[in-house]
Amino acid sequence: MRLRCVVLDDFQRVATEVADWTPVADDVDVVSLAAHPGSEDALVAALADADIVVTLRERVAFPASVIARLPRLRLIVASGMRNSVIDYAAAEAHGVTVCGTASSSTPPVELTWALLLGLARGLVEESNGLREGGPWQRTVGADLHGRRLGLLGLGKIGSRVAQVGLAFGMKVGAWSRNLTPERADEVGVEYVPDKETLLAESDFVSVHLALGDRSRGLLGAAELALLKPTAYLVNTSRAAIVDQDALLAALREGRIAGAGVDVFDIEPLPADHPMRSAPRLLATPHLGYVTRGNYATYYGQAVEAVRAYLAGAPVRRLP
Repeated sequence: MRLRCVVLDDFQRVATEVADWTPVADDVDVVSLAAHPGSEDALVAALADADIVVTLRERVAFPASVIARLPRLRLIVASGMRNSVIDYAAAEAHGVTVCGTASSSTPPVELTWALLLGLARGLVEESNGLREGGPWQRTVGADLHGRRLGLLGLGKIGSRVAQVGLAFGMKVGAWSRNLTPERADEVGVEYVPDKETLLAESDFVSVHLALGDRSRGLLGAAELALLKPTAYLVNTSRAAIVDQDALLAALREGRIAGAGVDVFDIEPLPADHPMRSAPRLLATPHLGYVTRGNYATYYGQAVEAVRAYLAGAPVRRLP
């Protein structure tokens, strides 16, 4: 019997274009879905006849309640090697294998700087003004050289963001609960002993922490109040690290100069979500990982995972 593989959230319809699925074509029918399942019932209906699911990042949750309603499901392939929204115990209990793929840290580094530079130089406002025949020059850009960049997190992504900041001539400091002076010195940045100091002294703050119990809600109203009124905040990590209501209030009241955000509490964003109309916000629809190279890795290794599973030797098993 042929198996059915469903690829979720293929918004650009490229899953079968950027990778070669012919190695599993004799055994598997591949269907990609561009429409995001907006509820648990919609997800179960979309996957009712699926034996294999390829899911993108952590946008679609697979709790025990979903897995129990998918009796045909045998394999979940998640992009990346960490996924916090899959119930691994439930998957094991129902005989569902979960595998991952590699993921490059380069695309989110690049998008971080696209957002930061876009904010600093008012690129969206200036571009729209030029196209619409508005005033010639509306904004006065913020300098990077000599300004202070504060990084929350100095892991793979944070350290590479730091290197770019140093190349711009910025003064770069970093903080996280696990950061040591030795690690900061290795990257060539200043070790900041507490997040309050980092927030209060930085002109630009960028978030590069993994989401967990200790980082959830790390930046709330009190922390955002420490930022300078001329400071910019960039978050390409996880929405839940920054209190969304507190951020919206800071933007609406002009208590910070602006924010660049690529991650949201609900994805895709509903049409009436307040983030869609917030002032001083440069927002992108979670594009941090979305590049052709990364997609080629995700879907290419998804094919490998399916092929290995069919051969009885699953690869890159999670967790």
